[in-house]
Order: sequence, then C-alpha cells, then structure tokens
Amino acid sequence: MNRVSDVALRILVAATFLCFGVSRLQAQAQTQTPATAPAQQSADKNKDKDKDQDKQKDEEEDSNPFAPEPAPALPPGMTGSDPGDPRAKLTPGIYDAGEASMGIKHVMLFKKPGAFQLGSTDPDDPKVQKTIGQLGISNLAKIPKPMHLVIAQLAFANSDLAFQGNHLFQGNFYGVSIYDISHPANITLLTTMVCPGGQGDVSVYKNLLFMSVEMPNGRLDCGMQGFPPEPPPPAVDEKDKDKDKEKEKKPHIPAAQKDRFRGVRIFDISDIQNPKQVAAVQTCRGSHTHTLVLDPNDKDNVYIYVSGTSFVRQPEELPGCSGETADKDPNTALFRIDVIKVPVAAPQDAKVVSSPRLFIDPRTGAINSLNNGGTHGKKGAEKPKDTDQCHDITVYSAIGLAAGACSGNGIVLDIKDPVHPTRVDAVNDPNYSYWHSASFSNDGSKVVFTDEWGGGLGARCRPNDPNKWGADAIFRLKDDKLSFANYYKLPAAQGDSENCVAHNGSLIPVPGRDIEVQGWYQGGISIVDFTDPTQPTEIAYFDRGPIDPNMLVLGGEWSAYWYNGYIYGSEIARGLDVFELTPTKFLTQNEIDAAKAVRVSELNVQNQQKIEWPAQLVVAKAYLDQLSRSQALSASQITNLQKAIQNAETSHMNKGKLAKLKSMAPSLEKSAATAKNPADSSRFHALAGILTHPAS
Repeated sequence: MNRVSDVALRILVAATFLCFGVSRLQAQAQTQTPATAPAQQSADKNKDKDKDQDKQKDEEEDSNPFAPEPAPALPPGMTGSDPGDPRAKLTPGIYDAGEASMGIKHVMLFKKPGAFQLGSTDPDDPKVQKTIGQLGISNLAKIPKPMHLVIAQLAFANSDLAFQGNHLFQGNFYGVSIYDISHPANITLLTTMVCPGGQGDVSVYKNLLFMSVEMPNGRLDCGMQGFPPEPPPPAVDEKDKDKDKEKEKKPHIPAAQKDRFRGVRIFDISDIQNPKQVAAVQTCRGSHTHTLVLDPNDKDNVYIYVSGTSFVRQPEELPGCSGETADKDPNTALFRIDVIKVPVAAPQDAKVVSSPRLFIDPRTGAINSLNNGGTHGKKGAEKPKDTDQCHDITVYSAIGLAAGACSGNGIVLDIKDPVHPTRVDAVNDPNYSYWHSASFSNDGSKVVFTDEWGGGLGARCRPNDPNKWGADAIFRLKDDKLSFANYYKLPAAQGDSENCVAHNGSLIPVPGRDIEVQGWYQGGISIVDFTDPTQPTEIAYFDRGPIDPNMLVLGGEWSAYWYNGYIYGSEIARGLDVFELTPTKFLTQNEIDAAKAVRVSELNVQNQQKIEWPAQLVVAKAYLDQLSRSQALSASQITNLQKAIQNAETSHMNKGKLAKLKSMAPSLEKSAATAKNPADSSRFHALAGILTHPAS
C-alpha cells in the first residue's frame, strides 16, 4: 500500500503538504486576456482557458492525492473489467452492503474493536479533529473537509495478518488485535494492543511478535498523543508562490523528537493477553513492511528484512541517516533495505547488522542502477525513475531465494546468507506502476508479482481501467531468471468509489495446482489458478458493495490468507472476515479436503513455507479429480481408481484392498511419461506414490 502510506506520511509531517490551488472557476476569473480583435480574442480566450484548466488540473492532482481520477479511454488494444459481472452493481453499505460470491462461503465478520474505530463519519466531529491533531497536522484550513475524514480513517486502518497455533494477529495503523481462532465460525478477541505508528504489519515467531512502524506519530512508549503539530508556514508572497510549490513537492521532514520511533517493534507474547515491548529497533526510513527470515543453519537467531518506503529522518533524530541522492552521498539511506538480527533468547539485543544495496551495479558499483524504465500513469511518468526502495520481500528459504517487489522492479535475491542477500535478477514492465508484493509457486518455478497502481486509494478496477494495469504479473522462474508469462486482474468491474487494485494473498494448498487467494481492497477476494502461468483463471470470489456510493472511503480486503482450512481477510474498515471454500466445477470437495489436510503451526506469508501433503487417500482423490477434469484418463480408468480408493477407505485400510491400490500404481507411472502437460505428469507421479504407500 505504498502510495497510501507515502501520501499519508507526507500529510502527517507537514500541514502545508496539501496546498490546494484556487478552484477552476476562480482561476478562469483571474485570467487576464489581452485586447485583440474579437475573433482572435475569442480564440486566445479559449486557448488560455484550456491552458488554465490543464494547469489547474495538474495542480489539483499534485496537491490532492486523494482526489478521484477519472478513468481515461482504454488504450488501444487493451480491455477493461466486466460491468456485467454480478459483483459490478452491488448495493452499498458498511455492514449491510450487498454481497456476491462463487465457491466461497462467508462464515463471519468480526467487527473492528472499539479502540480501532474512528466512530464518526462527520469531518466536523471533534473526534476527527482530535485524531488529526494527534497525527501532528496543523493548518487544516487548506485541507478540504472530506479529506479530514479520510486522514482520520487511515489512522485506524486494519493492515496485515500473521498466525500462530490458534491465534491470529491483525495489524492496524493504531496497534494490533489478537484473536482466538480455535473455532473459526465463532472467533473471539483476546486483546487489543493500542500502539499507534502505522502501518502495523505483523509477524510472529515463537514468543516474539514483530510490528512495522513508519509514520512520524509513532512513539517509543506506544503513546497515543503523537507529537505537537508544527506551526503553519509563514505567508508566501505572490512572486514566490512558484518556488514554494516546488518545495512542497519534496517531503517535509518533521522536527527531530527524542521519543519518536520508526522501525520495528518487538514484543514478548508469552502472556498472549499482555504483550510486552522488549525492543524497538530504529531505522532511517521506518518500516513500511518487514519480512521474517529463518536461517536453516542458525537456530539461535531470526532475521528481519526491513522495507522502508517513507522519507529519511534527520541525523539529529537518528545519527547516520541521510536522504541525499546517490551521487551526493554514497552512504545515503536510500537504495537499500535494513537487516535486523534478533537473538531469540535475548530479543532486547536486536540490532541492524547490515544494509544491503540491492540495486547496485556489480560492475560499476553504482548503487542506483535499477529503474522502472518508464511506466504508465500521470503525465511525465514515462521518464525512467530510479528504484530506491523495496515495498515487500517474500523469502522462500527452502529454495534459498527471495522475490522482492521493489517499486520500479521485480527482483530475485539469493538469501543463502540471510545477512547479505544478493540480487541475481531484475525485471521491469511498462504496464506496472508500483511493484508491491510477491508469491512463489510451491515448487519455486513461478512468481506472482502484484502492481499497486494508485497506491490502494484509487478506484482501479473500473470498466475502462486496463486489465494489464493494477494487476498480477506472473513470471516463470528458471535458473534464477524471470521470464514473463501473463497478467491476471480481478475480472469484475468496480465503481468509482471503490478503491480496488491487486494486493496481498497467499497460496491455497490444493495438491497438483497453483492456486492463490488474494485481497483486492473493495474489489473483495479473488481466487486464481495459475498452474498454467499463461492462462491464469479465476475459480472463486467474494465481494461486497461499496462502503459509500458517492465518496471513496478507504476499505476492503487488505489481505486474504489461507490458514489451516479457512481464509481470513483483513477488512480495512469493517474488521476481520472468515471464509470457507465450497465446491464448484472449478474446485471439488476432494480438492478442498486435501487442502485442509495440510496443517502448519505458524504462518507469516512473506516467509513462505514449502507445502508438504500427507500421503492420505483424500489427497489421492484430489489428484484423481484433476486428472478427470483434464481428461488425462478414460472414464473407465477413473471409475476403477475411485472404486479401489473407496474400498480401501471403507475397509479401514485392509491389506487386500491396499494391495489392490498398489497394483494400480505402475500403470499410472507409465501414463506420466506420455501426459499431455507437465502438470498432469506430476499428478500421475504423486497419485502413484500415494497408492503405493498410503498413510493410515
């Protein structure tokens, strides 16, 4: 959610960030037209009017990042989302919105705890003004009233999820909620830990909870008071306005505060209802997101990759910080991530141990060697821009690699030495605005990157928003090199008041297939099969109508993750959603049951675990369903295999019945050699393996 946070941070640190120009009518009224002949005067007037309108529009877009951007005509050769989809015209509402689903049952919504509710929809409400004041914003007269509400709502937005045992940890810009999910249809809130600072992304390992803090209202003591608003800037003379506007485009750095915290907090959660902060590791750019990294060769420590996307703080606040460009300061805090080493037995000793230059050119040593190559968006965005940050990094220790979604690029890292990750490949894409997050396929042969076009606040799934923008990009990964396969985007059109773009998701452990569940903000949840990366296909979905039909209110599913048989969605405005899969023509009950057979004790999605399926007959039945769907076996072969498996199950794994299963395995192995595609070949092998040695 980079643009949301980047914009919000700029708002939070300077009252003058949003300095709106005069209205278009005022601009037109103030335009002076030279005295010329009537016809020429009229033409000049229209020309000047157009220029003024264009200039005013540019000024408004620059100064108001929350302003809805009308979707332009589709570029030649591109298509948009489907306005005829059942999700396209759902009735609005906060808790009573219309719903549409396929293959997903909505089990429950647990509403946001009171501590994380703004509790008002009126921008004039004292609660709204108090919240903005705690964020350190002054000079509100220059910020339109509707935006007051948006800023205040962002301070209480739900963010990412982590899981451990029967506990779910939900981050929030204002702290963390911890739930008991022993009974997913009836979850209970264990505790709400108020600790402002945004964006509150969380990870968990054993008795430790990690939380990202990036906003300048974060305090070392988790205090809610923030810091005093800075005085408004002095009035600017008319002749200096252009210079002042140029200054406003640069992020204002707030005055240094000895109690400010931006980085990664570490809590001891041994007492799950009373987390205790045991460490707070400061970083120059704060922590927008972080990634828990486990080294198979180091059981005493865990590592945290810190992705900071915000401004660099002053050295007076944290010594050694520099926000200069690469040519001015080789030690700049830009163009890097930070690596924190956390001794598990002594987390209070956690500290930054390296700051890898992931964007360096190994031949020249230039630390700013990657850029986006030019991209779509506002006028002028076609010019390449240096990549100086990662938004999110997903590590896959089982294969020794990580996939970094790094603003202008998707990158692959070698993480065999977790303290010193090195880049082995990088790609960019002219259809990508902001590389946001990444997921590997279970076998490591594919990577799904997301593009957060519009930063999470934009309506980007409308009928005339291109399906290649704000989408997933699926790459093959072979010999540490990425090659593009195809795009996938939520196919259902959404409205102008629904923030919608690709966001966080995880694999669903259906054997024999690559399936990901993913949040799309107010686009809801979409489940895509990318087994064939050239033909990704939606196989299930859930969506609600807009929170507000007339105004874009920040909401929707920040992330949607599968955990031990259920899907959990972090709904930004409403709370915590719980879902369960239901069978359709795209996904059978056997496949769902096989996915439920996979159990993990802990889940931090950005620390991807290799999925291992038990050799149970329910898994064999899932493979058999897939071979039937792809017509890789004849109807009689399918029937014979189904009957043999059923007989083994009903006889409680009788030796004779097991022998029958084993006798069918060799023919399946032979079929694997002549299968029409690699996916079916793998399914034949896996099915034969289970029939040969089924688990009891």
